[in-house]
Amino acid sequence: MLDKNWIAERIPHQGSMCLLEQVIDWNDERIVCQTGTHRQPDNPMRLEGRLGAACGIEYAAQAMAVHGALLADADTRPSKGYLTSVRDVELLTVRLDNVAGDLHILAERLSGDDNMVLYRFTVATQDQQPLLRGRAAVVMDADRL
Repeated sequence: MLDKNWIAERIPHQGSMCLLEQVIDWNDERIVCQTGTHRQPDNPMRLEGRLGAACGIEYAAQAMAVHGALLADADTRPSKGYLTSVRDVELLTVRLDNVAGDLHILAERLSGDDNMVLYRFTVATQDQQPLLRGRAAVVMDADRL
């Protein structure tokens, strides 16, 4: 099972900053993750008790990192990557902490090579109501640059 422990072994974020709890589905072009960490009072991205919708970009970035790990080799931790830009971001809500159900994070690989990848992402409610969406460019192995 691709749960929080499995995810934490493959991305740089640890402890409460590892935001994803499960990989629901994935293939070479996309990944779908699920989490309820947006409701946790100790979420490290909360400010004055609230988790703004823009924090959903970090959830999507972690899904992209997990996707990169799955594509590279499911048994090893990949090199650290980084988000280089986000574009066309639409925030369709103000806050994430008041979403009752789990978040579903979809990241779809649009183009790229082994190191630089362009993704489209959507963070949605459990019943697939979009909360935010956009595109992101990601360097998968920053040490190679």
